[in-house]
Amino acid sequence: MLIGPIIGIVIAVILLVIIISSAIRVLREYERGVIFRFGRLRDAKGPGIFLIIPFVDKMIKVDLRTVTLDVPPQDIITKDNVPVNVNAVCYFRVMEPEKAIVQIENYKLATSQIAQTTLRSILGQAELDDLLSRRDKINKELQLIIDEQTDPWGIKVSIVEIKDVELPQTIQRAFARQAEAERERRAKIINAEGELQASEKLSQAAGILSTYPASIQLRFLQTLKEIAAEQNSTIVFPVPIDLIENFLKKMPEKK
Repeated sequence: MLIGPIIGIVIAVILLVIIISSAIRVLREYERGVIFRFGRLRDAKGPGIFLIIPFVDKMIKVDLRTVTLDVPPQDIITKDNVPVNVNAVCYFRVMEPEKAIVQIENYKLATSQIAQTTLRSILGQAELDDLLSRRDKINKELQLIIDEQTDPWGIKVSIVEIKDVELPQTIQRAFARQAEAERERRAKIINAEGELQASEKLSQAAGILSTYPASIQLRFLQTLKEIAAEQNSTIVFPVPIDLIENFLKKMPEKK
């Protein structure tokens, strides 16, 4: 007799638990829940715990953390007609969850497509030298354009960085030859500057030696000392007449 009412009570309790559990929502600090009631946008709730009306409200969870988006490699022809393959990375986050859900179907895919088209457009207007040497400026320009285009979706693009620029083999060899020629040019300039400084010092030394003739003899004797230190079996060197002239004068003449 009591089985029927007990079963009814158990079923009612189970349904109540299901309804309450479906009504309770808990979101983390970096999450927001966009609520739709009968298809109409209500608001965004979270973080923490809150209630929704089961079977009436529908919640779409949105992550507010920064997303790292890899832009696939793009085949680009620069302004000076050089084909390159460029990839990049884009960092963005959702600032307005309602717009990110209502204004665009898939904000991640849309941001990726905008990044790819903007990358091809901007780099196609730049020369190869600018792409290699002025990358910071190009990164900033890419970030501003992509951020402006995604702003209606509640998306904030904070950083866009070009990762790799792949050049054709012919261009790489040309750059290698250019770098080698530049190194040779610098080496020749350094060598020429060294020769110039050495000639200036030699000129100054020659002027000093010509002013004091005795210093030439001292230099000559110093050179002999340096030669004597080497392990040579035979040394041939000239003897200045000035050194033996006095001895020749004192020698008696032959009769």
